[in-house]
Amino acid sequence: MNISVDLTLSPLQDDYEKHVIEFIKALRDSEFTVLENPLSTQIYGDFDTLMPFLNQEIKRSFENVDISVLTMKVVKTDRHDYEPDF
Repeated sequence: MNISVDLTLSPLQDDYEKHVIEFIKALRDSEFTVLENPLSTQIYGDFDTLMPFLNQEIKRSFENVDISVLTMKVVKTDRHDYEPDF
């Protein structure tokens, strides 16, 4: 089953930007389709391979900061090619 995941990482510390960049670079280096916008990053792939990967990368990110918030939305379909028709 393919999924779309929308992620927003918010480390609550002064050097937050480097942690966000490291997280996004790890997503980019994966086998998955990754799209970015100024507010969040979307990643697309098969549920059974994507979720363990995200688990690993989220844990790695959390281990490198004192306090961090991750907002995640998961949609049960691959929406990477979505284009508004209005």
